[in-house]
Amino acid sequence: MMRESVNLNAPVTEHLRREFTTVRADSTVEEAFASLRGRSISSRIVYFYATDADGKLLGVVPTRRLIMAALTDKISDIMVTQYFALPENSTILDAFEAFLVRRYLALPVVDADKRIIGVLDIEVFADQAFDAASRPALDDVFQMIGLHVDEATKGSVWSRTRRRFPWLMCNIGSGVLCAMLAALYEPLINAVIILALFIPVVLALAESVSMQAATITLYGLRQQGVKLTILLRQLKREVLSTAGLGIGCGAIVGTTAWVWKSAPAAAAAIGIGICLSIMSAGMLGVLLPTLVHASGRDPSIASGPIVLATADVATMLLYLNAAALLL
Repeated sequence: MMRESVNLNAPVTEHLRREFTTVRADSTVEEAFASLRGRSISSRIVYFYATDADGKLLGVVPTRRLIMAALTDKISDIMVTQYFALPENSTILDAFEAFLVRRYLALPVVDADKRIIGVLDIEVFADQAFDAASRPALDDVFQMIGLHVDEATKGSVWSRTRRRFPWLMCNIGSGVLCAMLAALYEPLINAVIILALFIPVVLALAESVSMQAATITLYGLRQQGVKLTILLRQLKREVLSTAGLGIGCGAIVGTTAWVWKSAPAAAAAIGIGICLSIMSAGMLGVLLPTLVHASGRDPSIASGPIVLATADVATMLLYLNAAALLL
């Protein structure tokens, strides 16, 4: 369980583990093992940290990856280069937010020159040690970290507003851009008024699908992190599922338009536009939260506005261009 008495404003340097295990990035796995055997390692190893000759952090090597690698492999070839490190002036709140987003067991802390000065373990703030088999207990600790972060950020109305408002600018910007796009197609819309009548329906469907996909993606990111194979598998599933959703929704709305206004060509354009919009919205719901997570931002806050804004613009472009081609 999580320890209750945690000063979130304290510097991370107060809780660092100064004993950490480094390997040279330019060495082979065999050379790294030989170097490790000659050291006295008293602390538990969660990750190996790949550095250059000056101690600058270049990457992180998970223990499993090092053990399973061939002896002739270079450390630089097996290390994770897209690592995350805390600056030495970070607070515990900064560390908690990073733990919550990335769900690592330990975070390296570096100085201004990117030299590693220590490691912050998540177990410092818990009453037990963790490993890969401790997933249920580890999930409890991540939940408690989330509560601490939420308590720290909700005390000030201004701080919560400042944290959320910049992302809402995405929605304002997309709304203005959608209005400008509609203006570019004003002659078409004036000629076929039914297109304008169904714009709210098209946008609502695309937004719903994009947020459904984003929610599923966020859950997967919390459980498994960012992995290319998982991302490609999710995209494949989303394309197949949104194709079915798009065809079904497009057929229903298109038929409604046809029956209501007796305009078969416009109804076909609306149906095809809806199908394409739903498929693009689903893919955006997978890709954008993954990119936000990979950039180190909190995807639970940033993904929603970004996904909605991008889905709106993509939907308007596909919908109006489909109509322009068919009418």
